[in-house]
Amino acid sequence: MNCDQIRERMSEVAAGFSEPTVDEGKHLESCGACAEQLKAMRSTMALLDEWQVPEPSPYFDVRLQARLREEMAKPQAGWLHWFRRPVLAAALTVIMGVGVGLVVTRGSGIYNHGVEATVEPPAPGTAVSDLQTLEKNHEMYSDFELLDDLDLQQDVVANP
Repeated sequence: MNCDQIRERMSEVAAGFSEPTVDEGKHLESCGACAEQLKAMRSTMALLDEWQVPEPSPYFDVRLQARLREEMAKPQAGWLHWFRRPVLAAALTVIMGVGVGLVVTRGSGIYNHGVEATVEPPAPGTAVSDLQTLEKNHEMYSDFELLDDLDLQQDVVANP
């Protein structure tokens, strides 16, 4: 028997609902940590047994009944209250659908009225052109680090 197995039943044994089995008893004798935990749990259970529930105020029932009557007397929200939330959710869904539809269809040329948009390539040497070149030739430029390392090694050999 190991500590995990005995800890599963330790609360039952500490509360007095059952007695430890022979294997559990042997483990408790040999394992000081489990024995200490069982002892602590038994003392906690004893303290809980001594605890007395405080008596409620004698006017508790009277005040509770008065509060319940007040809540029942409040005007109840009609069907409009329950109807309003689903209608707002549906309206929001429709607005979002229309917005997404406009974004998607704007790119397809429906709102261009037959006029095709021409996109000129960026001028060479601009930041956009440089970024596009880096993106297209990423693998080639990533090997430049090897060349940099070779240049550093040659500088060290040439200038000791």
